[in-house]
Amino acid sequence: MTDSDLQDIGEDRSLLIVDDDEPFLKRLAKAMEKRGFEVECAGTVVAGRAIATARPPAYAVIDLRLEDGNGLDVVETLRAKRPDSRIVVLTGYGAIATAVAAVKIGATDYLSKPADANDVTAALLAGEASLPPPPENPMSADRVRWEHIQRVYELCDRNVSETARRLNMHRRTLQRILAKRSPR
Repeated sequence: MTDSDLQDIGEDRSLLIVDDDEPFLKRLAKAMEKRGFEVECAGTVVAGRAIATARPPAYAVIDLRLEDGNGLDVVETLRAKRPDSRIVVLTGYGAIATAVAAVKIGATDYLSKPADANDVTAALLAGEASLPPPPENPMSADRVRWEHIQRVYELCDRNVSETARRLNMHRRTLQRILAKRSPR
């Protein structure tokens, strides 16, 4: 961490991280502390909103899908309490519709998991007019397809027949895809 990185962060180095994946949350918090941020963590929408209301941070990294609800609720609360905060939304279910919704509500950027601390830091500190650099290892087309199928499967409450109908796919083909591991 250089002095110029600390200057990029600014005087208020408060960072809220909201994610229900505890190992990921701990790793990201530790990495962000090493980069000069003062980290506060939450694992639920309720806890995230409470922190955003009581001590609105200058920066936030919020997972879109949490066990107790939608991370966009935390984004709305934070944006109402601190309009100048820089918010990055993370999700394992990258979709254009959710990215648009996140940005409309007030997110500064939107990253698909797995995002590392360097990606998160770059997104948090990127200037208003600058675009973040393209990812070094973007998802493959097979991985994007698999993520989309998984998202529709979850939205259909894990009903294979309904998912296959919505994806216009044969049920057995879908079952074979779901039985395999995710592509890289």
